[in-house]
Amino acid sequence: MYAIVEILGQQFKAEAGKRLYIHRMEEAERGSAIEFTKVLLVDNEGTITVGAPVVEGAKIVCEVLSHVRGEKVIVFHKKRRKGYRKRNGHRQDFTEILIKEIVA
Repeated sequence: MYAIVEILGQQFKAEAGKRLYIHRMEEAERGSAIEFTKVLLVDNEGTITVGAPVVEGAKIVCEVLSHVRGEKVIVFHKKRRKGYRKRNGHRQDFTEILIKEIVA
């Protein structure tokens, strides 16, 4: 059984027991349980339910494992023959969640 769920503006494929890295949720404490109700699609052993826009009564129950930072991404700009070079780095903040169950 899996579901397509919208979390903070992004869509994820959620399966029970799977870990997801979503954008940082500051209000979520480590070890707390959170629920997402914007379930767009549910596949229950071949029976597919598509929401319009969401599936009524469906929700995803998750547990917050940790708050982590992603790998550093280097952003480098250069204009040839002008002596212009700019280097910048970025690390995205993520929240790691564990999907406990899919209620549909």
